[in-house]
Amino acid sequence: MLSRTAENLYWLARYVERAENIARLLDVTLRMASLPQEQVAGGSEWASTIIAAGCEESFYAGHEHPTAEAVIHHLTCDRDNPSSVISCLETARNNARMVRTGLSTSMWEAINSTWIELNNFRKEDFAPERIGRFLDWVKERSLLFGGTVANTMLRSDAFWFSRLGMSIERADNTARIIDVKYNILLPAYEAVGGTMDFYQWASMLQSVSALRAYHWVYRDRVKPWLVAELLILKPEMPRSLAYCVSDVSRQLESLASTYGKRGECHRLAGQIDARLRYSKIDIILQQGLHEFLTSIVDDTRVLGEEITKHYLI
Repeated sequence: MLSRTAENLYWLARYVERAENIARLLDVTLRMASLPQEQVAGGSEWASTIIAAGCEESFYAGHEHPTAEAVIHHLTCDRDNPSSVISCLETARNNARMVRTGLSTSMWEAINSTWIELNNFRKEDFAPERIGRFLDWVKERSLLFGGTVANTMLRSDAFWFSRLGMSIERADNTARIIDVKYNILLPAYEAVGGTMDFYQWASMLQSVSALRAYHWVYRDRVKPWLVAELLILKPEMPRSLAYCVSDVSRQLESLASTYGKRGECHRLAGQIDARLRYSKIDIILQQGLHEFLTSIVDDTRVLGEEITKHYLI
């Protein structure tokens, strides 16, 4: 496969996944912002969302304060922001057009119909009181695309590059979503583990479609350390860091077997995978959840760079 084709497939999957995760990130924030404001650090949820999305520099270049309206606009429909939902879906479709013959018919129809439907949304649909419908639509379209990848592609290098992009993007964004919660983890007037903290963590689980999975695994009320364990270390949870990094490692192994060559990306993926496989949540929390998540984000960024060096250029 040409490196250019591999790059288009890789980034097609990454940008679709990024659009979904930006939607989930905003969904987390909207749920937390709906809680009584005296119970949270007033407005800090919007500032932390911009930081977690990695859009701090671009946002503050055009805005002074992280209000709900400004953050939602910047992360959903601002075409000057390459990580906004609209920009991600546009870039994904452009990548799909480049490799149209390498996609299954269902994959192309999923991404093309998403683009067509996207143009039906109007400015008023991005208002804070109406944005929920748009966010739900983005998540549904991403799930549709992911289903076509899983169910219609041959298990060949095209599939492996697509899965590789999807999983590495999901790992990065899962860490960022958890970190948003961490930024307002300590309520000003209530100890961790109290009623308000419970609702915040439950909101985050709902936003990543993991509340039912949490109760299935733990059969207990929502506890912050168990939520962190589920989304970081549980390999059976498809949005957990452990699962995503393990999947990245699997796709890289398949590519290495096909092309007969390994590189730094394979070593680094195995290292991150082993770190998550043998970590314990109590040790992570003792050393600092924020620091751990930041290191994972940094590691996945470096891993992405090494994948690009080895396969995509």
